[in-house]
Amino acid sequence: MDPRLLLARSFPPGSPALGIVTRHGEQVAARALAAADRLRALNPDRAFLEEAALLHDIGVALTDSPQIGCHGREPYIRHGVLGREILEREGLPRHALVCERHVGAGMTAEEIRRQGLPLPVRDMLPVTLEEEILCWADKFYSKTGERSPAVKSLEEILAGLRRFGEEPVARFLALHARFA
Repeated sequence: MDPRLLLARSFPPGSPALGIVTRHGEQVAARALAAADRLRALNPDRAFLEEAALLHDIGVALTDSPQIGCHGREPYIRHGVLGREILEREGLPRHALVCERHVGAGMTAEEIRRQGLPLPVRDMLPVTLEEEILCWADKFYSKTGERSPAVKSLEEILAGLRRFGEEPVARFLALHARFA
């Protein structure tokens, strides 16, 4: 399975969105693999980390995100569950769960219900070591058209998460303590 071929099937060829999502995935992969190197004793699956990092935002292709060149019908907050659906159809259930569980710092069913988010009401929290690493690594990079966007500071990450309450902030800080 070549993650880049799956991305190319989901985004228009040569589109800005394909380039943006691919570059973002490469940045997330690099950070995730560096964390895996520090966690060698836990034996994280490096090949899976790289593949899943490249694919974790595949669902963005179906969202209404014109700032990155996506003109779908779905709200951006749904890109994780949309990605899960895409990758399950491709026979990649493990990768699919990364899509769903990386959004924010993961979400509980109660948080989804309380905030009235347009998502299935179920826990979408990272469970495996690899899911946790990717959820953490993703927060350091935005999807922009820039070639090398700056790495987000911890303060910027926390400010973004705080919009959804203190629970995701606490989850991210716990991940950061393990993987930074």
